[in-house]
This record gives sequence, structure tokens and C-alpha cells, in this order.
Amino acid sequence: MKRLLALLTLLLLVARAFGVDTGEEFADPALQARYERLTHDLRCLVCQNESIADSNAGLAADLRREVREMLSAGKSDQEILAFMTDRYGDFVLFRPPFVARTWLLWLAPALLLAAGAWIAVRIIRQKAQLARTDTDDSDLDSGSA
Repeated sequence: MKRLLALLTLLLLVARAFGVDTGEEFADPALQARYERLTHDLRCLVCQNESIADSNAGLAADLRREVREMLSAGKSDQEILAFMTDRYGDFVLFRPPFVARTWLLWLAPALLLAAGAWIAVRIIRQKAQLARTDTDDSDLDSGSA
């Protein structure tokens, strides 16, 4: 039992050692919550499918440090996001703004769904028409025999 408890304690300590963000937490819980939200809203430019909060890449660590410094300097969330987008473009945001250059990104799912529905309706109508034509032809064949 003691060995199991020691093993569990060791696993908990090791898990903390492999944590991505090794920086100290802010003393203010509200500031810490803002930091965590911002780091989850920013995309790792190396990994591309992870937030900077979840990435082990060196650039993500630099971006986390930058966010931490800007929060400590009293910058607002909008100022931090504006700085990041000015420097890295809208791609750094997991939720880019709806502007002229990103309209396709936002509308593509709806457009693809509409196209798929249109294709499905056309195929179903063609199959129904073909089935009606086959039924009409078989009635003619049985009547002439």
C-alpha cells in the first residue's frame, strides 16, 4: 500500500514537471484567468492545431512569455490580441474576425453543406425518376405479352 501511494505521488510530481507552462501563476486570480483565456485563444504558429497554452514549441513559449509580460504591464486583452495579429496575422487567432479576407473561412462549412444537400436532392430525384420510368416500362411489357 505504501508503495502504491509513493508511486501515485511520484506520478503527480512528474506530471507537473512535464507541464507546458512553467511560468509562475499571477497572484491575482482574475489576471491568471485572463492569461489562461488568452493563451487558449492564440494558435501556435509552429504546431498550427494547438493553442500556445498546449504547445511545447519554443515559439509558443515565447508567445506565452510575451502575453505574461503584456498582462503584467497592464495591457488589455484587445491590445494583446491586436499586437499578436499585427505581428503574425489573423492566423494566430483560433477565432479570426469576420472580415473580407476571412469570409470564405467562415462561410465554407455552410456553403459545403448547401452544395452537399443540393447534390443529394438531385441524385434522389434522378433515382426516383429512373424508378418511375422502369415501372412504366415494365407495365408496358406485361400488358403486351
